[in-house]
Amino acid sequence: MDSSDSSYYSRQQLDELFLQMIAFFSGDPKRIQHFMKVHSFARIIGTKEGLDETSLFILEAAAYTHDIGIRPAEEKYGRCDGKLQEQEGPIVAQRMLSDVGIENYLIDRICYLIGHHHTYDNIEGLDYQILVEADFLVNLYEDDVNRHGIEQAYQQIFRTQTGKEIFNQMYTDER
Repeated sequence: MDSSDSSYYSRQQLDELFLQMIAFFSGDPKRIQHFMKVHSFARIIGTKEGLDETSLFILEAAAYTHDIGIRPAEEKYGRCDGKLQEQEGPIVAQRMLSDVGIENYLIDRICYLIGHHHTYDNIEGLDYQILVEADFLVNLYEDDVNRHGIEQAYQQIFRTQTGKEIFNQMYTDER
């Protein structure tokens, strides 16, 4: 396979983005582990839900970079709540995405997803829905959310069949 094959080229870009994000969060293994887990869930949900190659690429890149606004928010404001992540993330991500050779029309959508991944009303696009579901699958565990919060998240957030199946396998007590 040569680099003129778009899927090969895209995989190389995603691999480089992955390494760039590890460097970005250097010394912070929790955040590195977080984006790796969100990416894994996003990729499998996106694949099972039938995303086309371009949409899957956008989703994967957004999953790697969705929390890139944490560091600049902490540096500027001393905190990193979801709205500040959405505000600060796209600026930093745009440079990184461009540096790995991702085309501008793709960067625009990736940055849109980064800038909205904590906004849960008016979710537009399957890539956006899947990113939010993948982030919830990880955050519910990492934040040790109680049973009521888990049930609320399921009712309010999960829409894809694959996301619901993974959620139920992870968070229901039925065996």
